[in-house]
Amino acid sequence: MGFESELKAYAERVESKLRELLPPVEDDATLLHAAMRYATLGNGKRLRPGLAMACAEAVGGSSEDALVAGCAIELVHCFSLIHDDLPAIDNDDLRRGQPTVHRKFDEATAILAGDALFALSFELMGRCHPDPVRSLQCVQILARASGVTGLVGGEMLDIWAEGKQVDADTLVVIHQRKTSALFQAACEVGATTGGGTPAQIQSLGSFGSLLGLAFQIADDVLNETGAPDQLGKAAGSDRLREKTTYPALFGLEGAMNEGRKVAEKAQEHLKGFENAYFLAETLQFSLFRDR
Repeated sequence: MGFESELKAYAERVESKLRELLPPVEDDATLLHAAMRYATLGNGKRLRPGLAMACAEAVGGSSEDALVAGCAIELVHCFSLIHDDLPAIDNDDLRRGQPTVHRKFDEATAILAGDALFALSFELMGRCHPDPVRSLQCVQILARASGVTGLVGGEMLDIWAEGKQVDADTLVVIHQRKTSALFQAACEVGATTGGGTPAQIQSLGSFGSLLGLAFQIADDVLNETGAPDQLGKAAGSDRLREKTTYPALFGLEGAMNEGRKVAEKAQEHLKGFENAYFLAETLQFSLFRDR
């Protein structure tokens, strides 16, 4: 099975599981539940849960071992997109070619939908594995990746850096926290639920961190070169907000060269894993995707 087919197969299983795990719109708080489902279902490549499932397989487990944990990671990702798009942060009108949650519903509902997805992600992660010790390890991984040393802290640094001249080292820290942390967490929880050893979990986590950095470098480039119908959102928004990006520091070609260097380092962490085809191909997809 090729990479695109394998990613699609992972995505279909994740989509089905998310539909089961999210609260139904027929229940109480219907508007909130509708917003949660709108933000989560029917779009996205499900790359992060796919990575979790592939890492479970890479350590000798089953992709099913990591399905719930991967869904928890995806809910944190969706929460972050809702809040990133809010008027107080990026003030975006489109996400994946559709109105953002605060445009489709309203700002208050968007904030609460993001909060609810974040809470649900930890509820799911707390019962993601039959072994409660493994589940607790996954909760700790997700907490580190989501908080001040990860996603939220990276977003704060990204906001702080707007309009400022920051160096490459600072930019790497921003990208590592804002993007790489969740990729790293996806790989670590996948390896953990798949029964990996501490050394395997560490190796795949390092791979995920570098993969996330390569992914974000390519995203910086796409924001400059992609068309709105490719991106599903406005093009050139990083430049308009005076964000520090890899193209801003290195130029477009220089940025892609930096991405290739990061990808080569990531590849090194896959040595010793026999079943790592999907992980290796994800590097190429992340660098050369068109959206």
